[in-house]
Amino acid sequence: MVHRIGPRNALTDVAGLRVGNAHDPLLRSGVTAVLCDRPTVAAVQVLGGAPGTRETDLLEPHNAVETVDAIVLSGGSAFGLDAASGVQALLREGGIGIKVRGLSIPIVPAAILFDLVNGGDKDWGRYPPYRELGYEAANVAAEAFGTGTAGAGYGALTAGLKGGLGTASSLTEDGITIAALVAVNAVGSATVGNTPNFWAAPFEIGGEFGGIGLPAPMPADAAEVRLKFRDGNAPAANTTIAVIATDAVLTKAAAKRLAMAAHDGFARALWPAHTPADGDLVFALSTGAAGKTPAGDRMVDLCATAASTMARAIARAVHDATASEGDLFPAWSQRMRASRGES
Repeated sequence: MVHRIGPRNALTDVAGLRVGNAHDPLLRSGVTAVLCDRPTVAAVQVLGGAPGTRETDLLEPHNAVETVDAIVLSGGSAFGLDAASGVQALLREGGIGIKVRGLSIPIVPAAILFDLVNGGDKDWGRYPPYRELGYEAANVAAEAFGTGTAGAGYGALTAGLKGGLGTASSLTEDGITIAALVAVNAVGSATVGNTPNFWAAPFEIGGEFGGIGLPAPMPADAAEVRLKFRDGNAPAANTTIAVIATDAVLTKAAAKRLAMAAHDGFARALWPAHTPADGDLVFALSTGAAGKTPAGDRMVDLCATAASTMARAIARAVHDATASEGDLFPAWSQRMRASRGES
């Protein structure tokens, strides 16, 4: 398979999707909303041991509702589930959603990551701010959006480096677009040992996350399990949450298979992944805009591309993070400079 990057190298290369971010620097947290221009087939796969979700049961292939109107990724742990209410409010104002006896009910599944102990001010009073952040993110949804220290990735951390929001896209040989969006707050590491080299390096296209490849030789500590915190008291203080999207025509069942395959990208880009301390989750979206239904080997190719595209998006999330005063961990750019002996 020889792939090209989409024009934006972003989730919005899949026609019919827009993305919006909102975040609060004092809170050190934020929200990312994916809006669907029309009802879109969706599914989900959870492989982490500590997920936080809304409306995910609805996405199982055997359940009735086939499509969604938006997907929300949020910081804030369980408090961040309020973000979906803000997105839902904006959609309802526009008359978007399932019609039931004159009412519009937007379908907005959501997932959260834990960023409560990243140094931000979480003393928000009676109600958390995530509903308003969700509304703001939905209100600015567009084809262009920020990555790195932005949206749901604003306060994200990995083992030893800042996490962030990442995205990537691929165009397959048979004219299908597949793209990923991910908020990386993993308990593990996206880089090899203490190097700036990304585990996802074999999948990199065009130097999109530094172009430095894998270290040669591999460091002796490459296989060492590095965890964000080793205090034994925060079994759910992590999580990588993502969306994999395509313009291929998929059923809910096929979309779920795509979400499963995209999790392989987690395993190729993070060490370790899918731990009991992560809530690792992938939503899948199929807009059908390409009018092509992959089958047989073509579906296998699409699933492989889902994994490689997700791995690239994860690396880009960490690569794009920016340093700010009070950070608990450095940004990737700081480690890269240190590896070159630069101050």
